[in-house]
Order: sequence, then C-alpha cells, then structure tokens
Amino acid sequence: MRRIERSPLPKKAARSLTSFQREANAAQISGSKQVGAFWQRHRKKAAFSAVLEVLGAMAGDRQRCMYCLDSHGTDIEHFWPKTPYPAKLFEWENLLLGCTECGRLKGSKFPLDATGNPLLLDPTADDPWEHLDFDPRTGIISARFDRSLDDYCPRGKETTSILQLDRREALAIGHKKTYRRLAQIVEEFLTQTQHDAQALLSSLREADEHGLLPWCFCPRGGEEAPFAALREKLPEVFALCAAELKAPAA
Repeated sequence: MRRIERSPLPKKAARSLTSFQREANAAQISGSKQVGAFWQRHRKKAAFSAVLEVLGAMAGDRQRCMYCLDSHGTDIEHFWPKTPYPAKLFEWENLLLGCTECGRLKGSKFPLDATGNPLLLDPTADDPWEHLDFDPRTGIISARFDRSLDDYCPRGKETTSILQLDRREALAIGHKKTYRRLAQIVEEFLTQTQHDAQALLSSLREADEHGLLPWCFCPRGGEEAPFAALREKLPEVFALCAAELKAPAA
C-alpha cells in the first residue's frame, strides 16, 4: 500500500456525482438491494468513464489496486461501504480503484474507533507506513509496533486483518521480489564513484511496484542491508531520499 494523491475530477463528472448523490439522498435508499440497484443504474452513466480514467491515472501506469498494489484494479471500490453508508455512495473522496480479491475480503467490513473514525486505512488520505510494517525476508506486511502505545497500531492491525495482508502468499512473493530489486539498485549505486541522488531516486521509483520505498527509507527500513550501508556511507543521499519519499520519521 502506498500514499496516493487524489486528483480532481473533471467538472462535468463532479457535477454528475453531486447530482446522483442528491437523488440518492432524496430517495432515502437503504438495504443492500436498493442501494445496489441504485448504484448499478447510475454506474452505467457517462460520468463514470471519467471517474475510472482519473482513478486509473491516480493508481499509476499499471493501474494496480489501491489497497494491495499487486493485482490489477478492476473496478470502483467504496471506502465507506455502499449499503451501510448510502450518503457516501457517489462522493468522489469515497471512491477508490480496487481489485476483485481485496473487494471480496473487505466486503462491508468497516470497523470504526470510539470517535467514529475508520480503522481501515484509506490510501488517498493516510500514510500507510505510519501504521504498517514490512518484513523483507518474508515479504509479509503487518501492523507496525507503536512504542507509545506499547502495542501494535490499531489501524495497522485492522487493515492487515481485513485485507489479509499477512496471509496472501502471492502478495508476499510480489513484495519480496520488489524489495530485492530495490536492494539491488542501492547495492549497485554504492559501487559507483559518482553518486547522483536524483538518479538513484528515479531508478528506485521506477522499480517500486508495491510502494515499499517509504518503508525502506524510514528508521526501521534503514536498519536493513543495503539501506543501512547507504545511510552510513552516504548519509546525505539517504536523508534526501527519505525526505523526497516522505518516509515516516519513526
């Protein structure tokens, strides 16, 4: 999972979504059948071509699922699920690009904290690596341990549990392969006599198919070889990469 910047919709599509939401609110739709039928009827309208186009551009060249970054994003996913939250049915900020597997696992599961805020991470609103951790030896994503809580991050735990990030073998294999490519790029960089930090960043970003770079340049990732060697031998390059990638500071 990586932090994804949400782009604005074309004005015509944005107006259409607002109109659809007003219609849904006025109809006071409820229950899975009513909400599902209402969504499918409007989902076929022209505005959603623009919605999918913008979501695809946000997801990157390969249009990966915004949750797992491993499978192709096949359709529009509602962060706040449709049936319990019809008031968010057509809100642009509630729409993501998801894959079939993540959509099946998430379903209508959507735990909230004591103040009513989502425990599931929203990749367009949250920095996932503030809540998640990575094991480069296994490729498994898990919840980050928060020393201030003396426990694992609640949002990391819930996101890992709902999307089964720590139990999907193919996902772990993909993450591990990406990490190895990133590590190889850094190893080769360390052998060079000239060290162009921007060139390194460009190569790393091109190879990072699973959004691992912010973790690699955070304090936890910086303890792993060869990133630890980069931090020790070229601290200014490591610091520049960490800043550019907005790596968590702790």
